[in-house]
Amino acid sequence: MTAITSENAIRTLYEQLITGWNDRSATGMSTPFATEGELIGFDGSQIIGRDEIFSHLDDIFSHHQTPPFVYKIRSVRLLSEEVGIVRAIAGMIPPGKSELDPALNTHQTLVAAKQGDKCQVTLFQNTPAQFHGRPELVEQFTEDLRQGLL
Repeated sequence: MTAITSENAIRTLYEQLITGWNDRSATGMSTPFATEGELIGFDGSQIIGRDEIFSHLDDIFSHHQTPPFVYKIRSVRLLSEEVGIVRAIAGMIPPGKSELDPALNTHQTLVAAKQGDKCQVTLFQNTPAQFHGRPELVEQFTEDLRQGLL
């Protein structure tokens, strides 16, 4: 197995993508995607293709004060010699605030695949972690992220 398909390579790919978001860089966040990669946003929007992802993110960063992600990687697994998956939880501290906003909690899933001689994102999905009717799970999720801030 080459280093390109190692769990560490896939973890690094996820961290590059998150750094792009946290830096408010459409280039930084879209570059790790495969040419036909897909992004499913927190609001359910589906964007297909690295160029479209760039345009979508550029518009977001130009018109919105996006808070950075606070995240915790839950698992990194190789599904084959050429495909891997990262599961993470994430939240955000809105501008002007000092605490995580539980309404912004999300489960994140990244699927990476070997494309030629490098590993690229084929899918990145943000799913709101609202746990409707189960406030104790929202608090547990938020507390788990809060521990990473200490």
